[in-house]
Amino acid sequence: MRVLDLFSGIGGFSLGLERAGMTTAAFCEIDPYCRAVLKKHWPGVPIYDDVRTVPRIGGIDLICGGFPCQPFSVAGKQRGKDDDRHLWPKMFEVIQRERPTWVIGENVTGLVKLGLDSVLADLESENYSCRTFIIPAVSVNAPHRRDRLWIVAYAQRDGLAAESITGGFAETTRHEPQGQNDSFDTEGAGGLSTASENVADTNGQRGRLWETRRENAENAGESSGGSRRFDWWDAEPSVGRVAHGVPRRVDRIKSLGNAVVPQIVEKIGKAIMEVSNGHC
Repeated sequence: MRVLDLFSGIGGFSLGLERAGMTTAAFCEIDPYCRAVLKKHWPGVPIYDDVRTVPRIGGIDLICGGFPCQPFSVAGKQRGKDDDRHLWPKMFEVIQRERPTWVIGENVTGLVKLGLDSVLADLESENYSCRTFIIPAVSVNAPHRRDRLWIVAYAQRDGLAAESITGGFAETTRHEPQGQNDSFDTEGAGGLSTASENVADTNGQRGRLWETRRENAENAGESSGGSRRFDWWDAEPSVGRVAHGVPRRVDRIKSLGNAVVPQIVEKIGKAIMEVSNGHC
């Protein structure tokens, strides 16, 4: 599968999807530092600097992108579509032009109340069938929560029922076996909350699940003689106030903070590959 990676950051999406067996055809990223990182790790892959001016690439099977979260984040004013940083419509224009078979979108959970209906309506207007998931970083054994909303969309092609494809995708992720090193129950493939109705799960319920996972992880460490130790982050890792000798420290922290978790993308990519190969 050929991937067009929008809002690429430092390449978390492409790293995960390439691990799943896909190939990155082009990037789009506005930040100069992030573009330099992409150029270093993906030499020869075109990098565009503005989603509003990306030309037609052609032959794209999947478009992915964590479109800007500032309009929906609790850390901001939550102006939603009234925020000039709301760039989903521009991503959707690229989708309409390229007509990929698959679309993966990522954003903060605040999108559920401030714009998810519009995103799904746009995709469905172009005959995409969508499934939504809330997947935390802890689901792939990262020592922090970091809930994120993921949107997976499939375009009906070759007479196949889109609902059966996305339904099959949900089944694939739900029943993926856990690795030997997993130290807590993560509900299927790394804590995927399957089906769109689970997206609106309450913070309290997710909080209780989080505490259960924390307790299970800590108990697992104790039962194994302390060989598996988790240092849980409250919100983000402590990086200290000063780091002498580390160039571009602020750029590095910013790009990491904006990045997606590649291990989650890899799971989604593998599920897509499995479902697609089963219906080709």
